[in-house]
Amino acid sequence: MKRILTLFFLLAVLIYIGVTTGQLKFNWTNLPKITSPSTTYDSGKSEEKLKIVSEESVITDAVEKVSSSVVTVSMSKAKTVGQIFEINPLDPFNIFRQTPQGNGGEKTEQDIGTGFVISPDGMIVTNKHVVSDTEAKYKVITQDDKSYEAQKIYRDPTNDLAIIKIDANNLTPVNIGDSSKLKVGQMAIAIGTALGEFRNTVTVGVISGLGRGITAGSYFEGYVERLDNVIQTDAAINPGNSGGPLLNSAGQVIGVNTAVSSEGQNIGFAIPINVIKESLDQFNKTGKFQRPYLGVRYKMITRDLALLNEVPEGAYVQEVIENSPAEKAGIKLEDIITKIDGQKVTDKDGGLAKIVAAKKVGDKVSIEVWRDGETKTMTVTVGENEE
Repeated sequence: MKRILTLFFLLAVLIYIGVTTGQLKFNWTNLPKITSPSTTYDSGKSEEKLKIVSEESVITDAVEKVSSSVVTVSMSKAKTVGQIFEINPLDPFNIFRQTPQGNGGEKTEQDIGTGFVISPDGMIVTNKHVVSDTEAKYKVITQDDKSYEAQKIYRDPTNDLAIIKIDANNLTPVNIGDSSKLKVGQMAIAIGTALGEFRNTVTVGVISGLGRGITAGSYFEGYVERLDNVIQTDAAINPGNSGGPLLNSAGQVIGVNTAVSSEGQNIGFAIPINVIKESLDQFNKTGKFQRPYLGVRYKMITRDLALLNEVPEGAYVQEVIENSPAEKAGIKLEDIITKIDGQKVTDKDGGLAKIVAAKKVGDKVSIEVWRDGETKTMTVTVGENEE
């Protein structure tokens, strides 16, 4: 037993000598380092802080880049004594409606929307519904509280777009982006005069959906407009934000804020900037917005009405305008326009107005009409109806 213990002792001594002298080539520095759980947790918090700071910088940089180009649109109009502006949450196109309370002749002024600068010499983009009242006077208020009277307002008849011209110089235009490259989930930043009171309000969210189709308008006036291919975002778009820019993280305008859903939370819509660019290109070339024009007054025959009266679906012609493209082509009173270039004219798909709006002035289109139980085909050259 003593001999075994002696051998173990000698072996331990030899191993110790070998390690300390390097004969066994053992390196203590090669041992793996053990990291405590607290060290790993602190490192994670640091990375999280860096990520948050980076995201905040992106937002603040984008806002600083664009804020000076965002303006408030204000409306003034004669009112009766006691007449007030009130917010109608069900009407994204006519947010601020008026309620008469008496008689008189005072004027009232109210911030009603937003816009943004597109040229240094005072061209402002906003929504058409923001400046829809042709009897009212409008002002543009810049970020530094300078006020400018609207010299001229150009309204696009086919899109919810308007351009306000003011007498100003050296304004800072926005940087226009490309809405065709948008992806669901990317950052979206909205700037506008929220509730017609809080100017340059900033809200942040993401692109929630693309290619949406919405129907929006006034429940009180029966005014409804169909908007297709709009951007859906959860960045809060409040009444008064209409006409303001929707930005990407680079501070580029990717859309024009247009409507907010009255049926849900965090559901807003913006017109893609590429749609606006097409209208602006046309405006820059001609100095006006062209409106494709057929020249008929009509009423849509729905499927139910068609079945009831044993006639086809389509646009029932109630009046043909004198010297219009429709009259020249031979369209007559009580005709039912059923197809244009092979596309059916139905109420559920937007009716006659939507199809004609998609044409260009000067286009030759094939129109099918139902007349006295027979289908007739004629060619019409689309005209222009200036505002």
